[in-house]
Amino acid sequence: MNPRQLAKLGVPKDCMSTATQAVQSIAKYNRTVEKPLRIDVKDVVARCVKEPETFSADTHLAALSKDLIEDREFVRPEPVDYQTWGNDGIDPNAHAQMEQACSMPNAFAGALMPDAHLGYGLPIGGVLALKDAICPYAVGVDIACRMKMTVYDLHPSEFSNHENTFRDALENGTVFGVGQESKRKAQHDVMDEDWSVTRITRENKDKAWKQLGTSGSGNHFVEWGYLYLDEDDDELGLKAGEYLSLLSHSGSRGTGASVCSTYSDMARAVLPPKFDDLGRLAWLEMDTQEGQDYWNGMNLMGRYAAANHDVIHRNVSKLAGLDPIAMVENHHNFAWLENHRDEDVYVHRKGATPAGKGVLGVIPGSMADPAYIVRGLGNEDSLSSASHGAGRQMSRRKAKDTYNFKAVRNDLAKKGIEILSAGADEVPGVYKNINEVMDAQQDLVEKVARFEPRMVKMCGDGSRAED
Repeated sequence: MNPRQLAKLGVPKDCMSTATQAVQSIAKYNRTVEKPLRIDVKDVVARCVKEPETFSADTHLAALSKDLIEDREFVRPEPVDYQTWGNDGIDPNAHAQMEQACSMPNAFAGALMPDAHLGYGLPIGGVLALKDAICPYAVGVDIACRMKMTVYDLHPSEFSNHENTFRDALENGTVFGVGQESKRKAQHDVMDEDWSVTRITRENKDKAWKQLGTSGSGNHFVEWGYLYLDEDDDELGLKAGEYLSLLSHSGSRGTGASVCSTYSDMARAVLPPKFDDLGRLAWLEMDTQEGQDYWNGMNLMGRYAAANHDVIHRNVSKLAGLDPIAMVENHHNFAWLENHRDEDVYVHRKGATPAGKGVLGVIPGSMADPAYIVRGLGNEDSLSSASHGAGRQMSRRKAKDTYNFKAVRNDLAKKGIEILSAGADEVPGVYKNINEVMDAQQDLVEKVARFEPRMVKMCGDGSRAED
C-alpha cells in the first residue's frame, strides 16, 4: 500500500512511516502462510486506525498503535512569549517569523532586537532559546559572523598625513567577494585543530584555509575610523581620548555556509510532518549524533571566524605599520549553552550581540554612521542580548533601484568618508538610524565609546549574503 492508500484509511502523516513498516511486516507474514491464514491488510490497518488500543500487543501493528495513540493525544504547545525592543521600526513579517519560532515544541524563550528584519527561519535580530535542541537556521548561514575592533595609539589627526598607506593597507590586507581566496596562504593555530569533528569541516578544510583572512560579500566590511572615548576604561586599558581604529565584519565564509546547509537539510529530513510549517526552523535534538556533530562544527566555525578576523587585522596592521593597544570582538549568528531562569538552554542569537552583564561588544551602524563599543547590562528579558547593528529597512533589490552608488559615494566624500568599494545595496539609506536603535535598547547595553567611519572597503559586486 502506498501513502495515498494509507491516507484514505485515515493514517495521519506523522504515522505514515510506521504504517508502511506495519504493512511490510504483514506482507512478509502473508507470504509464509496458507491463504486462509493471511491477514487482510486493508481491513486490519483500518481497524487499527479506529481503535489503536486494541492492537497495542499485536506482532505487526504494535508500533503503529503506539504512534496513532500519541498522534491522537498530541496537543501543539502554545508559543512562548517574547519581548520586543524598538517595536515601531520592525517589519510585521519579522514578527511573524519570531512568533513561528516561538511555537517550536522545544522553545523556551525568545526576544526581538530593535534592528530586527526578515531573515530565513528566524528573523535577523531574533534571539531564541531552545531546550535540548539546536536549530541550524536559527544560527544562520554565516556561522559566527562577528565584529572586531582594533585600537591604535595614533591620534585621528594623523590619518590625513598617511591616507595612501591606510588605503593600501585596506586594499591589500584582505579580499572581498563570494568564493574569493586569500592572495597568500595565511597561518593560524585554528588550522592545526581537529577538522574531522564533522565530515563537512573535514572535506572543506583546504577551502577554509584558502579563505582564511578574506571578507566575503553582502554587508561585510573592513574600515578605518576614529574612536572617541569620553572616560578612562580599565577593561579596555584605554585612557579617555581619540584613537585611530580598525573595524571589521565577516564570518566563517564558505565552510560555515556548508555546515549550516548540510545540517539544516538533515534536520528537515527528520522534521515530524505535524511541524511541516516550521520549514527552515527544523531542529536537531542534542542527544543525537547529528545534533552533537552540528554543535562541534558550529563551534569550530566560531574559532575559525575569530581567526579570520585575527588574520585580517594582523595583515592590515602590518601594512599600516601600526601596533594594537586594545581589541574588542564578539560573535553574532551563533548559539551558546547558557543558564537562564535556572534552566540550561541553547541560546540562538541570529544577528544579535551577546550582552551579558559587563560583556564588551561592538554594534555598527553603516558606512556613514557611527558604531559603538558597548558593555552589556545582562537583561534577562532579552536573554542577555542586544542588536548586532542598525538593521536593514530596505531590501537589496529596492536599494539598487533607488540609489545611484556613485552619487552616494561622492556625497560621502564631501563629508570626509572615503568608500574604496561597495554597492548601492549597502548605502546608508538602506539602514535604520543607529542612534534610534541604540536609544531603544538602553536597558540592554551601555555605550562605552563611539567609532566614526573614515575609509570603508566592502564587496563591490552586489552579491548577497545573509546578515
